[in-house]
Amino acid sequence: MKERDNIAEALVILEILGLPRAQRNERSALCLLALLNLTAAKSWKEAENPLIGITPMMEFSRMYYGKEYAPNSRETFRRFTMHQFIDAGISLYNPDQPDRPVNSPKAVYQVSPETLTLLKNYGHPSWAEALEYYRSIQGTLTAKYAKARNQNLVPVRVDQTKEINLSPGEHSELIRAIVEDFAPRYAPASQLVYVGDTGEKWGYFDKALLDRLGVKVDSHGKMPDVVFHYTAKNWLLLVESVTSHGPVDGKRHQELANLFSGAKAGLVFVTAFPSRAIMARYLSEISWETEVWIADAPSHLIHFNGERFLGPYDEKAHS
Repeated sequence: MKERDNIAEALVILEILGLPRAQRNERSALCLLALLNLTAAKSWKEAENPLIGITPMMEFSRMYYGKEYAPNSRETFRRFTMHQFIDAGISLYNPDQPDRPVNSPKAVYQVSPETLTLLKNYGHPSWAEALEYYRSIQGTLTAKYAKARNQNLVPVRVDQTKEINLSPGEHSELIRAIVEDFAPRYAPASQLVYVGDTGEKWGYFDKALLDRLGVKVDSHGKMPDVVFHYTAKNWLLLVESVTSHGPVDGKRHQELANLFSGAKAGLVFVTAFPSRAIMARYLSEISWETEVWIADAPSHLIHFNGERFLGPYDEKAHS
């Protein structure tokens, strides 16, 4: 009975705290219990505040409540429970290292101090008073934590009037260098078409411009990290930002060529690295007929081709 009580009571608490109906379910109740390390044998006054990741939450659910989730449910936990917990001020994200990349396997969550204090009172005569106080500060609480999260975002200047913010991490820092350092040097006055983000796939997307250039993509298309239209030469520069994943190798070159096959502009394939040391790890994988740019030596390009410098290739001429 204790096991069912904890889950049932967690569902009641989620409703009291104003979580949307989509987050008032068993999965979210188990996430709350995991955040509090509230096993089936514990009462609410014994709640704790460990640092815990998504996979350990799923393991907690299996071990202590007999609820097993498939490994591919991790994204559901992250996007449809923990995102909302963070927005509501219930949970903190990477409080031990706020600038940790979104896609890091070391990402962790922790119940906020204010929420922990409240929930330790659940079922106690002081609950009503604690809840009244919590509600009085909840708006301030969510604003405070939202501000703290925003301080760790990576700002990227799109043009003189527009700036976007990307999720924290080395990958986003390299994307900023691509937009603010690479493009002005090698594609001056180009238009930014697309920027990917590790937190939200479509960080920036000028779909109308890409449509005019004859390219139709949807959310299933594996876009490059950054796309520019170099207007003066009518080139599309497809740039991959490499900090932990591979460069434009032969397979990726073909994928991008297929994805942009309808383009009315020439295609230029670029791999960007933060440093030569990181480039060295992938040197043997880089495809011919592509370009390499290194952020810590921004005034140089490395040309993996034999006929010309930066520019598109005519595939028919090489077939």
